[in-house]
Amino acid sequence: MTRYTHTLRSCQSFLLGTSLLLPLALLPACASTPSAQATLAATDTHQEAPLVAEQSRQQQVQQQSKHTDFNTWLMDFRRDAAAQGISPRALSALDTVRYLERVIELDRFQPEFVRPIWEYLDSAVSQARINNGQAKLAEHRQTAMMMEQRYGVPAEIIVAIWGIESNYGSNFGSFSALSAFATLAYDGRRAAFARGELLAALRIIDSGEIAAEEMIGSWAGAMGHTQFIPSSFETFAKDGDGDGRRDIWGSIPDVMASTANYLARSGWQTGEPWGVEVQLPPGFDYSQTERRSSAEWAAQGVQALNGTLPDFSSATVIVPAGAQGPAFMVGPNFHAILRYNNATSYALAVATLSDAIAGRPGIQQPWPRDQLPLTRAQVRELQQALNALGYNVGEADGILGPNTRRGLSAYQRDQGLVPDGFATQTVLERIRGR
Repeated sequence: MTRYTHTLRSCQSFLLGTSLLLPLALLPACASTPSAQATLAATDTHQEAPLVAEQSRQQQVQQQSKHTDFNTWLMDFRRDAAAQGISPRALSALDTVRYLERVIELDRFQPEFVRPIWEYLDSAVSQARINNGQAKLAEHRQTAMMMEQRYGVPAEIIVAIWGIESNYGSNFGSFSALSAFATLAYDGRRAAFARGELLAALRIIDSGEIAAEEMIGSWAGAMGHTQFIPSSFETFAKDGDGDGRRDIWGSIPDVMASTANYLARSGWQTGEPWGVEVQLPPGFDYSQTERRSSAEWAAQGVQALNGTLPDFSSATVIVPAGAQGPAFMVGPNFHAILRYNNATSYALAVATLSDAIAGRPGIQQPWPRDQLPLTRAQVRELQQALNALGYNVGEADGILGPNTRRGLSAYQRDQGLVPDGFATQTVLERIRGR
């Protein structure tokens, strides 16, 4: 799965129930592109031109789609694909492609409530998933250890991603990847991206590594045990069993090799942990977003909840549920997981599930479960109020993105509150009563 697809699912997780509350340096924009990291702020001028160009391409493709019906669009795409070298055999896979209205419904779905991170983790790292993960690791231990030795990624991390992505292969999805990408390319929000993925899918079919009818996945086109999209398959998939094919649907060695390779290529540091739960000192400055060494964090009074701090040369302190919830110091390997799916909730789920599979303790500090999530309408109200007060958070879109948290953190600091950027009903009431 490419960064965009994972970020797409991150946005789904955010909208469908994952409250991502963390220092701004770790927070993705839901509009990230497949070819670049998500922008962290609208004022990042080095990102502005590529974003404008990408938006222009998207608008151009969408404008073209509006003037044709789906079958006409598909014929035009077929001609373009042939001109780009796709064989007649692979192009014949388009004969069964259909427009899927359900894909568009899911792509545009925005629920009213945002589910807190602790509720997400309750289900993502359930006891059943832990037990199944331990069983899967025992069943495939030799393969998992082989991939750990080859790529430097721990076996329990590989199995944890497998568990989070498809519940150990029990839920690939039921959509034709070709139809899903064709639908999104014709009528979706990110038409140019989906068109590119559709071409990549045809190249995979051309390679003979998978038959078109077996290319089944999620509505967003993510496929196989650990949910790669076609461009990600082309870049990161590996032949783990030596049969000459990269089969992320039916070969567990291929699945594990491909997943481990993705993380290794994303900067995984062999021998380092993902991070550690920490105790923060009184008066800790929650507005810090810089990466610092473990020694520098220790000098501020940051302590491991149990044992000693890992020896990171570069680490970030994150508070996914604000100052009243657990705190973590995370290193390069946490960021490597974020490259797989750019959402703190996801990375924390993989990290803690891997710990549980390996028999290590889980999160010990309590979550602020008494906090009620804001509705999308309330988030828009918060954003409008912050803009009115001079804390420029951008468009009031109802999504708690990095700009909103940055503005909220500044407001909290100016009000003498803990500047953790955590949006609560209490903060909203305070702003209403200003």
